[in-house]
Amino acid sequence: MAKINSVIQKQPIMLKVVYALIPLVIASVYFYGWRSLAILAFVNVVGFLSEYIFVRGGKQKVSSAVFVTNFLFALSLPPTIPFWIAGVGIAFGVIFGKMVFGGFGRNVFNPAISGRAFIYASFGYHLSSRFVQPVGGALGGFVAWQPAVDTVSQATPLIDLAAGKAVPFMDLFIGSTAGSLGETSAVLIIITGLILMIQKTASWHIVVPGILGFLGMQSILFFSGVEGAIPPHYALFAGSILYGMMYMATDPVSSAQTTNLGRWIYGAFIGILTVLIRTFSIWPEGITFAILLANMFAPLLNYTIVETRKRKKAKAEGAA
Repeated sequence: MAKINSVIQKQPIMLKVVYALIPLVIASVYFYGWRSLAILAFVNVVGFLSEYIFVRGGKQKVSSAVFVTNFLFALSLPPTIPFWIAGVGIAFGVIFGKMVFGGFGRNVFNPAISGRAFIYASFGYHLSSRFVQPVGGALGGFVAWQPAVDTVSQATPLIDLAAGKAVPFMDLFIGSTAGSLGETSAVLIIITGLILMIQKTASWHIVVPGILGFLGMQSILFFSGVEGAIPPHYALFAGSILYGMMYMATDPVSSAQTTNLGRWIYGAFIGILTVLIRTFSIWPEGITFAILLANMFAPLLNYTIVETRKRKKAKAEGAA
């Protein structure tokens, strides 16, 4: 234990995020079996080693933030994901999403989202075409390695809804649907996300405008009769919008953090863009690319708001 602590830089705020994700980990086991826990463990090993290889030469420590990346990435994966693809994804996210920029605190993009986007574009079949229904039963996946093979589905609830198929709302709320490991249970995501916001680990100034922007744009498209636009309340609880807004959009490094105005604009941008990508592109789930695009503009947004306020203050002082 002492040797492990000697190579890990403790960051209490990051560990709070890991603790908040534990209920989602337990839910992933209940819905999809113990294989989900094996995926999480494998991703943590590969992610840790990916960062350790970079920092050991400079006699630095592995940041606790890498475990947040590992957990967020693993819980965004489908239950049937091959282990090797999960390993490639987390290695890409840690190395090219963070370490090539200089490590923790210097990365432009969210590492977990970067890794997921990479395998989403590279191995689309495994990331978007094959999902499994939950194990079922009172004990669910606690007594199973994974769901039975014959429960493999070709679509998530989000795709079914866009195609006009009925999906029980309570299934979306509770999480008993096909989907990614930690993204299906809306109630758990909301509860754990609220805890992080109350603790001020995650900024509500990003989450609230993100959800409002999402619901607003979704409502406009749905009530305008746009093809493929689903009812707003179903859209909010289907897919990974809640998971993405609560846990990934609020990343303290890659998001807009300089001013509250910047946070509101940043969050709203993600929410609105997610709807547009979902509805008009070939990608059924838009939050991944919406967050990456928002990450790209976050530094410019921070700089513009700060400089504008400086100029206004200087002008006001000059006039006085």
